[in-house]
Amino acid sequence: MYNTRKREKEVFEPLDPERVTMYVCGPTVYNFAHIGNARPAVIFDLLHRLLKLHYPNVVYARNITDVDDKINASAAEEGVDIDTIAQRYTKAYHEDMAALGVGTPTLEPRATQHIDQMQAMIQRLIDSGHAYQAEGHVLFQIESYKPYGTLSRRDMREMIAGARVEVAPFKRHPGDFVLWKPSKHPQPGWDSPWGWGRPGWHLECSVMAESHLGETIDIHGGGQDLVFPHHENEIAQSVCAHGGAAFARYWVHNGFVTVEKRKMSKSLGNTMIVHELLKSHPGEALRYLLLSAHYRQPLDWSDEALERCKRTLDRLYGILRTATDAHGELPAGGEPSEAFLHALRDDLNTPVALAELNRAARDLANAKSAEQAAAAAAELKADAGFLGVLQNEPDEWFAMDADKDQVHKIEALIAQRTQAKAAGDFKTADAIRDKLVAMRVQLADGPDGTRWRKTS
Repeated sequence: MYNTRKREKEVFEPLDPERVTMYVCGPTVYNFAHIGNARPAVIFDLLHRLLKLHYPNVVYARNITDVDDKINASAAEEGVDIDTIAQRYTKAYHEDMAALGVGTPTLEPRATQHIDQMQAMIQRLIDSGHAYQAEGHVLFQIESYKPYGTLSRRDMREMIAGARVEVAPFKRHPGDFVLWKPSKHPQPGWDSPWGWGRPGWHLECSVMAESHLGETIDIHGGGQDLVFPHHENEIAQSVCAHGGAAFARYWVHNGFVTVEKRKMSKSLGNTMIVHELLKSHPGEALRYLLLSAHYRQPLDWSDEALERCKRTLDRLYGILRTATDAHGELPAGGEPSEAFLHALRDDLNTPVALAELNRAARDLANAKSAEQAAAAAAELKADAGFLGVLQNEPDEWFAMDADKDQVHKIEALIAQRTQAKAAGDFKTADAIRDKLVAMRVQLADGPDGTRWRKTS
């Protein structure tokens, strides 16, 4: 696998083959996940599957950041506590990732459950001269860690600019980062030796990794945007808190997701929310698109690309259905093919793995006998199952399309109701709600708009 720290591919050799450890930065649960958040979830889910194929015990931790300034802002806007926000969007994240075929990690630690451990690490850093207290804050002193910047390979001026650091007079160096910060009502906080406050984001991941995986872990993963400052800061504080022991041996980062060649951002209005995409597209189509490019490369998201993946899956399901009609019940999948696994063992080369899957589908389509069909179908189902696609029966898959028109109709009625409410026409809004209720649609109005679900 490609190791960001060394900028080259290396043969993966775990510290302990009997207990392979992987930590991946999970979501900050203040809103629905966008497709950029979904990419690492899908990629590291696949890496987890591959590791489990080769090692008897793989401990995969993907955290939940449930205390953060963005969560605080959402809670303040709604007038609720941070737990309400965190629980709502953690649940949504789990549901949305499950729809994308993302499996459950071994562990899912939450930041708020590790406050005591965070304070203990901070104290160790203070005692060893790597951190200092200033005006209710505790900051890590980056000049105390000489290799700072090794992962991102930036010089100090670039790092200071890239970190968007707060210019504060109490910092000894502009790049020093926060380990603990003071809280004021209504911000959440905890008692500490440094006053009422809350942890810094970078510290949270170091402590959760240490608590569940140990001082030195095999793989640390996340999006490319986390290389600096988040992962750079994690390395500094972890190595210094552990007396110089390495933090992570392999650093794996997935590339950015763009939307029609443009960076995804709220200001451009092109943030693709998974929760919304799933209302009109099957999760397997989203997963297929997320796997279609090599994980280290940028992935450009577009309606055309998503429809192309949907058509590809239609073709694959169609081949399975036609082969069943021609040759009878097809066997379940066996073991993935060696060529397929060879592609994944080469730094998760999913484009080549998908090519192998499609080659097995062609073999099935061209099968002349029941024996040939059985062999090709077993290979196709095994490869597809490993990637997390073709997990429906063909008839179930094609039945989903029949529901699309109803989804569009529901969305259109909700939009009409929203417009009527905005115009003060509550009679029309109520009539539309009654119509939706008759269609067995349950509505939930909230600050992020109207959510809906079908009832039985």
